[in-house]
Amino acid sequence: MRLAKALVLLALCPMTGMAREIGEVDTAFKWLGPNHKIVVEAFDDPKVEGVTCYLSRAKTGGIKGGLGLAEDRAEASIACRQVGPIRMSEALEDGEVVFKERTSLVFKTMQVVRFFDEPRNTLIYLVYSDRVIEGGPQNAVTAIPVLPWGASR
Repeated sequence: MRLAKALVLLALCPMTGMAREIGEVDTAFKWLGPNHKIVVEAFDDPKVEGVTCYLSRAKTGGIKGGLGLAEDRAEASIACRQVGPIRMSEALEDGEVVFKERTSLVFKTMQVVRFFDEPRNTLIYLVYSDRVIEGGPQNAVTAIPVLPWGASR
């Protein structure tokens, strides 16, 4: 019984990422509730100053989507860019989660993890969706070579 109550509380508490919505486009009209759409969000890497990542992902509309009960699709796209001098505030851990957002009521999340390819001096960001029961194979990757700011201009 306590487990059931804990799951309900977890479902009611939104898992918020640090993303800021940049824009959205409607993809399907719904008579009741919001339309299905694709949203574009931006977030800064919390441990790497000078890096911003942009995510595009589907958001389910309709009545369930409007109430936060719908399960969003597992597809997402990511593009990370150097937006200033890159400074790492502490040692980076490969596979560290830098962004996470719930995409269903309880069991599914979309997350971005970071890797550092030291021989090539490149940061790699991978976005994927996972489920408690089974992982989602849909994924996307982006890479940023760590260069002195202004060197590529």
